Amino acid sequence: MELSSTAALVFAVFVLPICFYVCWSDLRAMRIPNGAVLLLAGVFIVIGPLVMPLETYGWRLLQLAIVLLVGIVANAGGLLGAGDAKFAAAAAPFVAGGDLRFVLGLFAACLLGAVVSHRLVKLTPLRRLAPDWQSWDRGRDFPMGTALGGALAFYLLIAVFTGS
Repeated sequence: MELSSTAALVFAVFVLPICFYVCWSDLRAMRIPNGAVLLLAGVFIVIGPLVMPLETYGWRLLQLAIVLLVGIVANAGGLLGAGDAKFAAAAAPFVAGGDLRFVLGLFAACLLGAVVSHRLVKLTPLRRLAPDWQSWDRGRDFPMGTALGGALAFYLLIAVFTGS
């Protein structure tokens, strides 16, 4: 992992609760609140310069802008929701460039696990634990925040133990 274990640990302390909230909110209401996205970006903006070189920090902020632009285009094309695009952009600076392939594979695994578990639980009595969640009855729509938040959380946790 290119992300240092120290940076990952410091980020994780602040980011994991946000990821959990985003997963829950997207399952419950099929929404990723703007406040959560802004808070996630704010964590990087405030903590980033304390745990990484300023040059690296600058490049990571550029990642946020690039992912936001790609997300806007993908949202306009109907490929994903606006909240998903904004969360992906806010999450982008936490990912070290050398870890991108790993993170894409991790996201694919999280997405597969989230889709399968969501669809299975929807068909079982476990659904009664959260009967009012909008994600149960949205047809083909899927709460992508579960996979996005999960992937970021797992990435940071993995980097804590295997980072440089």
